Amino acid sequence: MSALDLDAALAAATAAADAAAAAIRPWFRARLAIERKDDASPVTAADRAAEQAMRAVLAAAFPGHGILGEEFGHDRPDAPLQWVLDPIDGTKSFVTGRPTYGSLIALLEEGVPVLGVMSQPSIGERWIGLRGRPTLFFSPLGGPAVARCRPCPALAAAQLSVTTLDLFTPATRPRWERLAARAAQVTWGGDCYAHGLLALGLIDLVAETTYRIWDWAALVPIIEGAGGVITDWSGRALRPDADGSVLAAGDPALHAAARAILNEQ
Repeated sequence: MSALDLDAALAAATAAADAAAAAIRPWFRARLAIERKDDASPVTAADRAAEQAMRAVLAAAFPGHGILGEEFGHDRPDAPLQWVLDPIDGTKSFVTGRPTYGSLIALLEEGVPVLGVMSQPSIGERWIGLRGRPTLFFSPLGGPAVARCRPCPALAAAQLSVTTLDLFTPATRPRWERLAARAAQVTWGGDCYAHGLLALGLIDLVAETTYRIWDWAALVPIIEGAGGVITDWSGRALRPDADGSVLAAGDPALHAAARAILNEQ
């Protein structure tokens, strides 16, 4: 994509994030009916309203692009440019009143993430990642305008974050526990918000599994634009056929060290 095209895509993504935030805010800390999807994950009216709002904005701006969303499936799957949407990443946090959820908007070009927006509607924070550019950060609470991961090459000094152990399998949990045993500290919860904190240099490492494309696509440009590394546990770039494992680190040396531990035989 040309710089002009990428800027136009960012304008649409920003408008879509605004629309999602407007749809979500009235539901935050309100009494919501919670349904369970086939995979037992929760979904609410807020998830659906936010995705519908984003889809409307993006379809109007780029009618030839594909759109894949967690709640409403895939439109125009053969298009070379694909928007990938997660209206509320961290629905469990959202329905329990915790502001550690976010809306994720990504644009993929031939399967490669080139744009990522993470929006936190309740706080009003936003991360913007564009291929080849520094990650930008906006918050009424303060913080750097340009997000930057911090140096932390040693695992013994690293802050490791994970959402929950419930998503690990008998095969992956021992590998994660091996990594956690060597970190300085483990913090819990966070969903996509933990990746935003990594981009700000406040934590150092995130290791998770069972991510779907809408969980990770927006995070790739955000973390890479902040100087970090995000791959699967084997070190492969995250692409539509990824295995669901995600390893994000603010320091490339730390990423290599964590990857080695996760793959010890």
